[in-house]
Amino acid sequence: MNLKRVDVETGDVGALTNGNHSLSSYSATPDGSKFAVLMSTPTNIGDLFLVDGATGRMQQLTHSNDELFSKLNVTEPEMFWYKSFDGKRIQAWVQRPPDFVEGKKYPMILDIHGGPHAAYGYTFDHEFQWMAAKGYVVLYPNPRGSTTYGQDFGNIIQYHYPGDDYKDLMAGVDELVKRGWVDPERLGVTGGSGGGVLTNWTIGHTDRFKAAASQRSIADWRDFWYTADFTQFTPSWFRGAPWEQEADFKERSPITYVEKIKTPLMLIEGEADFRTPPGAGGEQMFRALKYLKKPVVMVRFPGESHELSRSGKPVHRVERLQHIVAWMDKWVVGAEIHAYDVQ
Repeated sequence: MNLKRVDVETGDVGALTNGNHSLSSYSATPDGSKFAVLMSTPTNIGDLFLVDGATGRMQQLTHSNDELFSKLNVTEPEMFWYKSFDGKRIQAWVQRPPDFVEGKKYPMILDIHGGPHAAYGYTFDHEFQWMAAKGYVVLYPNPRGSTTYGQDFGNIIQYHYPGDDYKDLMAGVDELVKRGWVDPERLGVTGGSGGGVLTNWTIGHTDRFKAAASQRSIADWRDFWYTADFTQFTPSWFRGAPWEQEADFKERSPITYVEKIKTPLMLIEGEADFRTPPGAGGEQMFRALKYLKKPVVMVRFPGESHELSRSGKPVHRVERLQHIVAWMDKWVVGAEIHAYDVQ
């Protein structure tokens, strides 16, 4: 994400800054000759920079996390493009373990973003660095429906979500397997919100993943329509109400395919989540899979909203990451972990 300059008379748009980074906020002098920006990169949480309004040259003003990062082995991810099933080009990043060795096959975690209209980019993400430090290759793609790739790319999933975006994700996994970086027998998948929807959908449509961690998800679009806090603001997701489009709501609900699920599933929920209420998501998946005697656990966080992973209590945010990786360690790597055993 970079700053653009717009000429109010002509409408011409020009680049003010360039580079592989994310400028999350800024402040400018009245004449626009200087800008203070908060910049993040995949290896820098965020520092203040001074931008020259004439040249775009950037000068770093703060070094807030230098002492912390001097004790950590934080590495750059690799950005790459791959072709999906229909030839559409998909952008993705791969975060490899700090001690990555070419030729060795690693366990992998596919991490799916929410939205669905959102996008990964050149910014710091402690989740990917944490998983990589634990020995996993982490794949995080921008499937169709993601923002920043044009209106057509974002809107193509209208009335078809989830669906072909799932195929985009699987093509990305295939690409890493083809490169020889990951062990196809040691794959995990996780995601939150829209990514939780796609996690539930994925394990109902393939058995290739050894473990899944679905976070603040949706299982039944009908229940979501009736109970979520913003249902009436998303009328374009379906062509009508549940009683008007019953077949479509059912076909696109992950709970419809629950009997096909064989993948051990962890469900992570915030008890104060009104955006994706647990009753329309994790609770349904948990109870159905328990009834079917499939391996499933639920981790519920008291007082946490849909923002658990971003602005939840620090102790809960740490615990969330520990649970996700422990679940992957148990089922993907085969570690002897008994915390989730049924007594």
